[in-house]
Amino acid sequence: MSEVLENKEVQKIYIDARGPRFSATITTVVLSIGLVSHNVWLLVAQGLFFLIGATKGPQFTPYGFIFKKVIRPRLKKEAPTEDVRPPKFAQSVGFIFAFVAILGVVVDRSLIFAAATSFALAAAFLNAAFNYCLGCQMYLLIRRFTTK
Repeated sequence: MSEVLENKEVQKIYIDARGPRFSATITTVVLSIGLVSHNVWLLVAQGLFFLIGATKGPQFTPYGFIFKKVIRPRLKKEAPTEDVRPPKFAQSVGFIFAFVAILGVVVDRSLIFAAATSFALAAAFLNAAFNYCLGCQMYLLIRRFTTK
């Protein structure tokens, strides 16, 4: 039985690589509005979307649904794909920042709210504007140092 478990490959799931960038664009807008207006409910909603992306995958978030149903059918080129694990990790990092930002509001520390929201916003902006997923790069770096 242990031989079967040792040789079992983890099934990799691939997603359209353009989807997370589209989601990052919407996330950038939502976090910008939330930061400027100090609207905690936008952060709560975004945090829930991050949580869905971290647990189920970014393709299951509301932004992923919009991409799949509205945007992707209008794109002409064949879709580049990527492993879902780095974007899921990036969603986890986003969730942590959203949680810390919400916690900042709960404990009445607007600096914590602003800093955590700003970090999440910067990461989303990097992905949206330059197709550079900071959380994905963190995932790959961690994997490089933790696997043989």
